[in-house]
Amino acid sequence: MCERCAVEKDIYLPRLAGLEKKRLMNPTEMYLRFSFNDGEPFDYIPGQFVEVSIGGVGEAPITISSSPTQKDYFELVVRRIGNVTNAIHRVKTGDKVGIRGPLGKGTYPIEEAKGRNLVFICGGIGLVPQRSFINYILDNRSDYGELTVLLGTKCIAQRFFHSEIDSWSSRNDMQFMESIDEADDCWLGNVGVVTTLIPKIETELSSALVFICGPPIMYKFVLLALQEAKVPNENIFLNLERKMKCGVGKCGHCQINNLYACVDGPVFRYSDLSIAPEAI
Repeated sequence: MCERCAVEKDIYLPRLAGLEKKRLMNPTEMYLRFSFNDGEPFDYIPGQFVEVSIGGVGEAPITISSSPTQKDYFELVVRRIGNVTNAIHRVKTGDKVGIRGPLGKGTYPIEEAKGRNLVFICGGIGLVPQRSFINYILDNRSDYGELTVLLGTKCIAQRFFHSEIDSWSSRNDMQFMESIDEADDCWLGNVGVVTTLIPKIETELSSALVFICGPPIMYKFVLLALQEAKVPNENIFLNLERKMKCGVGKCGHCQINNLYACVDGPVFRYSDLSIAPEAI
């Protein structure tokens, strides 16, 4: 077999990972913690993803949610939206699934961000991929400047990572703000879309690096708010993982002009995209 063919085969060859823990976080999101026991390392960078495969069903791209500082396991959060993700929800502790990856060359800029003030804007499940870099920063806190995390969720029932969010709220080395779209008698915090939190950011936005991940409708309005705050496009990073499918640039499902979200991303510098907010 030629060397090129061997390389092509490797990108489709999954490793088996065992499910260590799982818990339903809200009506649609399942937390899963996996580990490998084949003796091979699993090194990744915040922003990378894996293809999770279930025999006889298929595979789905899922961004890694844990920080690479956790060496013995990796964490995923899977939204139940189709056959594959429903099958992943049914996996039992001790079962094994196929894992391809880590995949994605466009990741969070962990070196460029050192010493800079950082702002994360998360919409609902958009917290999941951002959580990897947020926790990496917290594990290497002295390397980074001011840290701000904004989280917007549609309703109180869809919130997740409750204990972790509570710990972020109580830390004195970061600013964490949360909002829900729909008012609830049990909710005493901010009500409104996540952009209503942007004016409350304490750090100087125009010089910060800003990372955005959430539902498609959110991007347009967050980008407009950042434009008003005079944040340069080169300081804005977008996670476009929702467009991915095969994970290796073969199917074309995630093509954005001359780029592929799975190969060139899924994290992109906004100034590299050359597209309007409504096209994202």
